[in-house]
Amino acid sequence: MTADAEGRAQRAPFLTYPVRQRRVPESAWALLLLTPALLLLAALFVYPLALSLTSAFSSRDGRFSTENFQKIFELYTADIVFSGSVGLFTVLVTDVLAIAIAGYLTLGRSTVAVALLRWLYRWPLFIPFVVAAQMMRGFLAKNGLMNNGFVAAGILDPTQTVGLLDWRGVIITFVWKQLPFVTLLVAGAMASLERSQIEAARNLGAGRLRVLVGIVLPQVRGALVVASVLTFVTLMSVLSVPMMINAGEPTMITVDMAYRITSLSDYGAANALGVVSYLMTALFAWIYLRRGMRRDQEQR
Repeated sequence: MTADAEGRAQRAPFLTYPVRQRRVPESAWALLLLTPALLLLAALFVYPLALSLTSAFSSRDGRFSTENFQKIFELYTADIVFSGSVGLFTVLVTDVLAIAIAGYLTLGRSTVAVALLRWLYRWPLFIPFVVAAQMMRGFLAKNGLMNNGFVAAGILDPTQTVGLLDWRGVIITFVWKQLPFVTLLVAGAMASLERSQIEAARNLGAGRLRVLVGIVLPQVRGALVVASVLTFVTLMSVLSVPMMINAGEPTMITVDMAYRITSLSDYGAANALGVVSYLMTALFAWIYLRRGMRRDQEQR
């Protein structure tokens, strides 16, 4: 064997084995892709939440204290109860109306009425809360559009008109603004159901109301729960509607928070009110998360 042949024979074993490359774990790539979202979440939510909790449980000299909570419960207990009551009642009314509208869109037989309702109910979805509040001020006032219409129609005398710029106006505005959002979720869930069940119930003589309550509604309960949770959380963060419509007391705690900050520079009490709102919405968030975990378990 020549020298060249011996050299090739010695190098051959090394050429038959590929060079191993270190692979980056998939978890590392996933973490890298999630890093921008996690940083944004930490900067805009986690960090402000930590500051809010620290300020709420601190006195003016920086020591740990619960004096801010004692202050807000002495001054704003009625507002806290009012905020929770308005939120719950608004969610209830919105859900009932959304079920009625979505049910008619799904089970209605008049194509003209369905098309007209589908076109009309979506309008408030694109209107901001501050614009909706200003519109309702002109509509619900004692000399507003609603009462002027009743007077022009001969239903009321000018002396009989009553303004609704109070808690009733707040609920009306919230319901009007959130109704399209809840209806879209519920109607989308209803549209995804199998029509065979609905048609079978109709063939057996069930009316539309019974089909809606007994067959359709139980199957869209998940979408209704999600819509209710998102509605309540949204209402607890709105400032413009109670500030512009409800001039009296009690009022929403968002107005109290704005007053403690802008007028008194009392960030501790304002953050304590914020912690109370966190706890009020945490119950609905827990319902939402529990619903999602149960759905994931069912899919597995």
